[in-house]
Order: sequence, then C-alpha cells, then structure tokens
Amino acid sequence: MFAVLFVSIFLLHAPVLQLPYFWDEAGYYVPAARDLLLTGSPIPHTTVSNAHPPLVMAWLALWWKLVGYAPLVTRTAMLALAAFSLVGVFRLAERVANTGVAIAATLCTALYPVFFAQSSLAQVDLAAAGLTFWALSAYVEGQTAATALWFALAALTKETAILAPLAVAGWEILGLLLRKSSLRKLWVCGDDRESKTGSIRRIAALLIPAVALALWYAYHYAHSGYVFGNPEFVRYNVTGTLSFTRFLLALVMRCWQVIGYLHLWALTLATLVAMWMLPPRRDSASERPRIGTPEQMVFYVVILTYTGAMSLIGGAVLARYMLPAVPLVIILSVSTLWRRLRFWRTAVACVSLAFVTAWFWNPPYGFSPEDNLAYKDYVVLHQDGERFLEARYPMARVLTAWPATDEITRPWLGYITRPMRVVRIENFSLDKVLSANFRSDYEVALIFSTKYEPGPRVWDRWRTWTDLKARFFGFHRDLPPAALAQILGGRIVFSEQRPGQWIAVIEMERVEEASGFPLSWDLLPGARGSPCEPGLANVCRSSQR
Repeated sequence: MFAVLFVSIFLLHAPVLQLPYFWDEAGYYVPAARDLLLTGSPIPHTTVSNAHPPLVMAWLALWWKLVGYAPLVTRTAMLALAAFSLVGVFRLAERVANTGVAIAATLCTALYPVFFAQSSLAQVDLAAAGLTFWALSAYVEGQTAATALWFALAALTKETAILAPLAVAGWEILGLLLRKSSLRKLWVCGDDRESKTGSIRRIAALLIPAVALALWYAYHYAHSGYVFGNPEFVRYNVTGTLSFTRFLLALVMRCWQVIGYLHLWALTLATLVAMWMLPPRRDSASERPRIGTPEQMVFYVVILTYTGAMSLIGGAVLARYMLPAVPLVIILSVSTLWRRLRFWRTAVACVSLAFVTAWFWNPPYGFSPEDNLAYKDYVVLHQDGERFLEARYPMARVLTAWPATDEITRPWLGYITRPMRVVRIENFSLDKVLSANFRSDYEVALIFSTKYEPGPRVWDRWRTWTDLKARFFGFHRDLPPAALAQILGGRIVFSEQRPGQWIAVIEMERVEEASGFPLSWDLLPGARGSPCEPGLANVCRSSQR
C-alpha cells in the first residue's frame, strides 16, 4: 500500500517537484535542515531558531547526504512521509470501520487540497499528523508501547502534536475516575476492560511523549538560552494571541477549516443529510455498524482539542495546523455515508472531484496559497521576477519584503545564482512604503503581493471587520504596482501576474530636490482636496472609505 500511494502522489506532484522553496520552507525549514547537514547541529544558526523539534529536518538532511541537495530530493523525501501518513489514515480507518471505508477515507484525505499541497512541501505539520494517525491506530488496538512510540515521534516532529496524547490522556483519566459508572462504555478499554492497571498503563503511555518533548526543550535551552524559541516567535504565536476577542474570531475560522474549507463542506453536508434523512442500511439481517462509540469519542476529543488550542495559539490561522483533525472528520463522514447511503461510492467520487477542483480553483475568500496549487503560481512569479532582477541589476541594492529578502540573498534556495544586497521593508502597505520612500539606500524595488488577493469582497467593506483583522491577524492591503511606482519615484520595468497574485520590479528615477518623491504632498491619498492620480485611484478610494 505504501508503494502504491507513494507512486500515485509522486506522479500527481510531478509538475511541482523541482520548484524552488516556498514561503516558510525558504524562511525556516530548509535553512534549518541545511544547517543540520553542514554542522550536525539540530539548532539552526543561519535562521533564528523557533525551537521546532528536529525530526523532519534530520530526515531531509539524511536524504541530502545520501542523494544530494536539490528541490527534487527534498520534495520526494516529503512525499515519502506523506505516503506513510496516508497508510496511517488507512490503518486507523480500517481498525475503527472496515476496508471499504478505509480506502475511501484515504483517497479523500490524499486529494483534500490542504493535504495534497502540503505533501511535497518541506514543512512539519503533515508529518506530525501522519505519526498521530499511526499512534491513534495503535491506541484503539490497545498497543501501549506502539502508542507511546508513535506519539513521541509525532511530538519530536512538531511540538503541537503533543496536544493529541495529552487530550486522550485527559480523557483516559476521566474514564478512570468514572470506571464504575454506566458511562464507562464511552472509553476504549482494550482487553482489560475493567482493569484499573490497564487504564494506568495507557495513561502512562500517553504521557511519555511529553517527556520526550521536554528533553528536546531542555537541550534547546542549554544550547540557545531559549526554551520555546526566540522571544519574537513566542510573542507572535503565544503571548500575542491571548485575547478573548481574537480567540472567538479564530475559533470560527478553525471550525470552518474543520468542516467546510476548500470544498470540505461537500463531504460534511452530504454526511449531515444522510444522518438526518436516511436510516441505516441493512446487510443480511443486521444494520451496517457505525464506528464504535469509544473510538468516536477519541476522535471528537482530538478534533475539539485541536480546534480549541489552535484558536488560542498560533499567530497565523493556517489551515495546515488542523491536519491532525481534518482526516478524522473525513473518516467519520465516509463511515456515515457507507452506513446510510446506497450509492455511497458515487458520493465519495463526487467529493473527491470537488477536492481536485479546489487544487486549481481559488475560493472567493482569503486563503493561504500553500493550501492548494496557488503556491506554484507564487513560486513561478518570483522565479521570473528575481531572474529578471539578477540579470539586469546584479549589483543593485534591492528594496523588498520577506520572503523575497531570503530568496535573493540565499542562492541555494533556487531563485538566483548569486546573492544580492537587500533593503528590508515589512510589506507594501501605504504606511510602510511611505516610510521607505525617505530612504535613498536602494536603486531598485522588488514588489509583490504578500497575501493572496481574491478581489473585492462585500465583508471587507465593513470597517470593523477589517480593523479586527488588522489588529489580530496582521491584515493589510498591498498597494498596486502603479501606485507603488509613483510613491517610490520610479518606473515599472517588469511585471507579471496570476490569479490573486502579482510581482513587479521598479527602477528608481530619483529627483534630487524631491528626495526620491516626485509627487506633491497634496497628492498623497487622503489629502484634503487632492486629486486621485490614475495610478493612485485604488489607494485614494481606500483612504476615502
């Protein structure tokens, strides 16, 4: 099964296997793995350490050592982890349901856009999710040693994977307290159903991964002086997110990611209709069985824990953080369709087609390009823009923002052949660009859409909503290229765009007396009585709103 899955997803990902590294790959994971390869240290030094456990980085470093450093090697190694994760989904679904449900659930998981896109990216969330599925499979089988091993490996892949064993351990402790209650049937008990010793053994197995993660943090503190990564990382992902209003907003987003994001609603809606309108089908003389109540409760505990915890922490509300929960929803949903729907295979095929459509179709709401093949558009745009930049301005100082700052200073990321000098800016919103305009230490600007731009949205006209997004989730609007060129005092010499994304190169045409700002102050967006120049029309309208 692993071989079949690996070959299948390898062929499906063939067009993207040689792409340079994207976003967080270039910003952290690939540099960290490269540092491990070159120095043997699991704590990176060419990028600021985020205290992520080093298991996936060690996996990549191993394959680079054996085969060679190249994006093809990196993405193939990650596809191997994705295939292993899918085997874990199959094994778990087969244990709690049957082989037919397991095949369908594995297919839906493999084709779900977020899982599909993440399969070849050098990031840690999918691998941590896959090891979690193997651990849950061992848990429902009553294999305590295997449960501890798989959960420990998951925690050493990404620290948030510790949520699953701790949540199930809490559930087991509650079951131990209610051992003699009539509610005891809600718990997975294995062969020693009434054994207190058995419950304690399972709880111990679920807590061992926390010890493994604590040992990593102790090592990280001893060698870096930080337990949970650099202070800015902790602020962005933990201390800066502790707001009740933000929690409620993030909770709504997380619930959507679990039940509806990128056509997942097609599966959950079909499941709800089948549950409300169709009775269970019968095989021979008995009804088709549902997933056992104890196993369902374990699934719900993990899903709810991730939904709540990922709403409370994590600076960016990224869909990949929910990968340990979404396949559990898929297994439950497919099992319900199998139990109640006569043409359940047709329904699964329709859902699979909807998922494949979402690989290419970008939704009308904001989303991360890493959640479908929009990330390919991003990488191709940056390849084209940065190759043009290097060919025409090889010695120039370049004003740009992250992650392009890494892409043009680190040739080994695959975008350019030699490093360029950069002047950093946070993004291309109006206030950031105005502050950059009064600097004269750059000759060219590489500008691009730092967020996917789905076009005009009704709800973004609601000022309160945009203010909340700006306050809690880093929302901003990048100025269009024409406006940026006018404000910076240059001309566009290269531009390219794809749906919701764009990139451009601006060559500076500085006027000495204007200090690089050729426009009158009266032409700044929002100035009283100022006309809106054609290139600044969108900015003016935004300011007036």
